[in-house]
Amino acid sequence: MVLVCICLLCLLRGPTAENTITPAHSIKDSNADTLIAADGVLELGFFSPGSSTERYLGIWYKDIPIRTAVWVANRETPISDTSGILSITSQGVLQLTNSTNSLFWSSNTSRPSQNPVAQLQESGNLVVRDGEDILWQSFDHPSDTLLPGMKLGKNFITGKETFLSSWKSADDPAPGDFSLRIDSRGYPQLVIMKGPKFLYRDGSWNGIRFSGAPEMKKNDVYSFEFIFNETEVYYTYELYINSVVSRLAVNQSGLLQRYVWVDRTKTWNVYLSLMMDNCDVYALCGAYGSCNIQGSPVCECLEGFVPKSPKNWGLLDWADGCVRRTELNCSQDGFRKLSGMKLPDTSSSWFNGTMSLKECREMCLKNCSCTAYANSDIKGSGTGCLLWFNELMDVRVFNEGGQELYIRMAASELDQIGKQRHTDGKKLRIIEISSIVVIGSLITGALFFIWKKKHQIQVSTEIEERKDEDANNDIELPKYDFDTIAIATDNFSSKNKLGEGGFGPVYKGTLRDGQDIAVKRLSGNSGQGLTEFKNEVSLIARLQHRNLVKLLGCCIQGDERLLIYEYMPNKSLDYFIFDRNSITMLNWHMRFHIICGIARGLLYLHQDSRLRIIHRDLKASNVLLDKAMNPKISDFGMAKTFGGDQSVANTNRVVGTYGYMSPEYAIDGLFSAKSDVFSFGVLLLEILCGKRNRGFHHSDHYLNLLGHAWRLWMNERPLDLIDEFLLNNCAVSEVLRCIHVGLLCVQQLPEDRPNMASVVLMLGSDNSLPQPKQPGFYTVRNPLGIESSSYSVNEITSTLVKAR
Repeated sequence: MVLVCICLLCLLRGPTAENTITPAHSIKDSNADTLIAADGVLELGFFSPGSSTERYLGIWYKDIPIRTAVWVANRETPISDTSGILSITSQGVLQLTNSTNSLFWSSNTSRPSQNPVAQLQESGNLVVRDGEDILWQSFDHPSDTLLPGMKLGKNFITGKETFLSSWKSADDPAPGDFSLRIDSRGYPQLVIMKGPKFLYRDGSWNGIRFSGAPEMKKNDVYSFEFIFNETEVYYTYELYINSVVSRLAVNQSGLLQRYVWVDRTKTWNVYLSLMMDNCDVYALCGAYGSCNIQGSPVCECLEGFVPKSPKNWGLLDWADGCVRRTELNCSQDGFRKLSGMKLPDTSSSWFNGTMSLKECREMCLKNCSCTAYANSDIKGSGTGCLLWFNELMDVRVFNEGGQELYIRMAASELDQIGKQRHTDGKKLRIIEISSIVVIGSLITGALFFIWKKKHQIQVSTEIEERKDEDANNDIELPKYDFDTIAIATDNFSSKNKLGEGGFGPVYKGTLRDGQDIAVKRLSGNSGQGLTEFKNEVSLIARLQHRNLVKLLGCCIQGDERLLIYEYMPNKSLDYFIFDRNSITMLNWHMRFHIICGIARGLLYLHQDSRLRIIHRDLKASNVLLDKAMNPKISDFGMAKTFGGDQSVANTNRVVGTYGYMSPEYAIDGLFSAKSDVFSFGVLLLEILCGKRNRGFHHSDHYLNLLGHAWRLWMNERPLDLIDEFLLNNCAVSEVLRCIHVGLLCVQQLPEDRPNMASVVLMLGSDNSLPQPKQPGFYTVRNPLGIESSSYSVNEITSTLVKAR
């Protein structure tokens, strides 16, 4: 009986579901033990990030299907197997060991304790406490995520600094290149650093927000505060509603974003992004230089200042900054007020929190070295004083928001600016009167023209497309010298050629530092090339996602147009799924991993990126594979951005590849996110079948791949679609779900197709799915009489498609 009881207890024990551990209790990876916070939201245990097989101790959201680790203990010392054990000693020290008792991580608590307990609190804070006394807490040692209640800052008494550091990659939580900190030198300010160098500066706290950040308005999701006193400085936030899941994280690209989990779409939505554009690069324009966005950053000297090195400014090198047009005279100086400003770098400024603005001005006037002043707190009528005594660095004019900055200038310079403004005012009034006359005449003529040509007006979407392309011509990217790329590719040798598309050939290259690159060279006889080149540069340079190919830089020299990408050693997806000699290299696990990665990349383009992007040319040859076989969507030459509430657009210039284009796009020129969903569905079925949709043949019928899949589905034989190689080693339930999702994506009507958020959820869950309806373009070869003026069997992108 005793033996039976012992066996029953062992069977009933299972994984732990407690929120505390004691010296008599540990959690083991081999048992799948976890700690779960009292409210059931957060969970602590062992996990493997991304595609890694290494094991880490971390904290994540328990019921969110996209596992998101918000804290990792052994970031730099992973365990290679599932032998990890987390325990707490009688002295109150947390220890992470393995089966051989090797130490991988420790909390290093040195304070004595009597009855230590480790507890995962509802806030996500893992604490070691002795009664009510906290001996150690994970909130003092964050990873890449700031949770509600966590402090980002510095304790001046202990010297302890709390900051965020990015992961090295999605598969490696070790500290990466970027860190988010409160720079406590001078007047504290929020900065992002790349290693030891300052990369971004979001400015000092002005009572409402950081002066260089987007306006942090009051909202229904969270509240925030900034504390600065003699003992500490920190930023923190709290959630109003406990059911809301929100986090602030710095990613592997140095981008700081606030995420909110949306149950309805089962995705992380970006609620706020603190790094908005390339003007946020620290001290980009040098002293007294102000940055403006015109496609790419453009620096201008503040009024009353001129470039220190005009020649360099002509070459778009602004690092030397600007100098005064008229030197200061101390006793006869005055101040010019600039409104809507991001305050200059405050790391060497002087401050006083109680002075008025008038007192601040008087103090600056008394010191001949003082170059500018401003309120340190702009709430209400404004209080506090900030003084600068050096050149003003990292100045910027905001279109909205910002605050007032008073710059010291010579009296004669202020007089000259005043006279110039008076003259400009007169000219402006003359221009206004002339404009009213001209506009009145134009309106009269236009009304007459509209009345006469009322039934002949046609809206040309093509003009709008060209305007969009021209507006995004220039993006700040590393520029490569043509000779450097020519040397790297052995003068574009044919032996280095990786392939060719509608844009032109792609070559492998190796830079002098040993880095492998892929170089896309604009073909001289490609009439579409220059437009697509500008479009691709303007779009992909702003995108950062593990499932999108990374653009390293570009080269524009004479007639040469080159794009330099990270090199993908495993070529493109079509090489593996359509080549009978290579098809066995992709087992089912790898294919499913690729399918899910492509889906996540499209979801980012459609919903989570700063730009809402429709790819318009998703196909197997435009999905590249890195050394770990992670998929990366490439070739954004045909992509278009959507703004505001726009969901559908129309074009007279249909671009894409026959076989992947949705019916509404190929026939009527209507494209939307659902057009990409259709292409994804085609690609998914191709991955499963190992055959192309275009050119598909079957001995029993004349249907294409979509029609073949639909016929098998209706005859309840869906597994007959799968490549024979996969049948013996696949997870049947996953395969059936993928076929189901693929057919849902290629339905005839756009409104019947799911969005990519739903697709990602469908692929990752076991929930029931709706029955698919008839696919579009599923019948026989050339089903609707579509003619293409530029497509061929090697799957080069079509440039113009017309419907008869």
